[in-house]
Amino acid sequence: MSKKKQMVIGALVHANGSHAASWLMDEARPHASTDIDYYREMAQLAERGKFDFFFIADTPAARTENLRAWSRSPLFMNVLEPITLLSAIAGATTRIGLGATASTSFYEPYNVARLFSSLDHISHGRAAWNVVTSANDYAARNFGLERLPPHADRYTKAKEFLEVVEALWDTWEDGAFVYDKETCQSFLPEKQHLVDHKGKYFTVHGALNIERSPQGRPVIIQAGASDTGRDFAAEHAEVVFGSSGNLDAAKAFYSDLKARMAKFGRRPDDLKIASGISVVIGDTEQEARDKLDRWQDLVHPDVGILRLGQDLETDLSDLPLDEPVPVSRIPATSNLHKAYFDEIAGLIRQGLTLREIARRFNRAKATFCGTATQVADHMEAWIEAGACDGFMISFVALPSTMTDFVEKVVPELQRRGRFRHDYEGRTLREHLGLARPENRHTSLTSTPIAKRA
Repeated sequence: MSKKKQMVIGALVHANGSHAASWLMDEARPHASTDIDYYREMAQLAERGKFDFFFIADTPAARTENLRAWSRSPLFMNVLEPITLLSAIAGATTRIGLGATASTSFYEPYNVARLFSSLDHISHGRAAWNVVTSANDYAARNFGLERLPPHADRYTKAKEFLEVVEALWDTWEDGAFVYDKETCQSFLPEKQHLVDHKGKYFTVHGALNIERSPQGRPVIIQAGASDTGRDFAAEHAEVVFGSSGNLDAAKAFYSDLKARMAKFGRRPDDLKIASGISVVIGDTEQEARDKLDRWQDLVHPDVGILRLGQDLETDLSDLPLDEPVPVSRIPATSNLHKAYFDEIAGLIRQGLTLREIARRFNRAKATFCGTATQVADHMEAWIEAGACDGFMISFVALPSTMTDFVEKVVPELQRRGRFRHDYEGRTLREHLGLARPENRHTSLTSTPIAKRA
């Protein structure tokens, strides 16, 4: 009998949880978002559940408008810088992967290369970089722009950015630093390879000042849903976050993305698609639904409308709550999160009221309510259907929903042969079944770095 396909499972962690009212829940800890001890506890809990990775999303900006509404749901308003945070978590964990967002729009390639290489060394090979182009104008205004450049331009820049970062990660061959006291030689000069890059967006002439990292290079994560984003992922990504809560749409996304990889000389197994999901677990399905309903009732209407307007890229606050949203209010195009934009537009076209849409919209992640067995059934069905390789679980309330998942769902998945009983390797690449990439300067099949005009 062939071995059942094993699931990839990652934890997407916001301080008190991803729910818009998580900070209002009885279990929420004030100031959790800047409490390193709290984050260490959450990472240790995820590691106890044998998760592949622990992930921190980020944006380099605080909201500066509609502050009364944001004060009712303080997303990213008081958060630690994620790479610093994960470096502190690394010392409190031993196996779980550690992933963070860093934007190609607002960093320089050298900074990102050095930061994530350092995290990979600090964690002994557990680092992952979520490559994003950023998707809000609050961030743009922190870096001298009135608004973000067009979507296609951001991806063109991201592609060049990533190519430079990967070249920097290959500055040193494995074994370059020998620290030979007898010959008085700390490194082998012939094993350094200068990066000489001049492109449209970046000029870099130099070398990374840190030896090649334990994983060869950190794992690359990406989440693009647009056609441009899918091509970018097919060429570069090793983990992709799927955003559809609909099985058929998820299967189509999975098939399309895996099929695109061949033109970049990659195999389907070189990339793992982790579908976004939130789970609420109860002893019965109704108990789980009642729990979510109670949490939904905590969401202030100002918050729901604000979040809709942000992802639809238009202000809806002038509309009556209990009337359908006019289809004419849907903008012609999206420049930020296309998947979220399309989801809201679809709800509007169904004729739902503003209140109903605000209550239902969940940034394209399915919220599954049920018993531990039902959650495991759902996850297994998606794997069997070819909709994903695993799941990126957004925990809506912490620590309760992660505790429930670790203590109730993980044992059920293990019993079914769908998830590990223990870590077999030490690096994130080993957890995910990804090969350690060869340094381009020692591989006969790789492409050398070239100057770009």
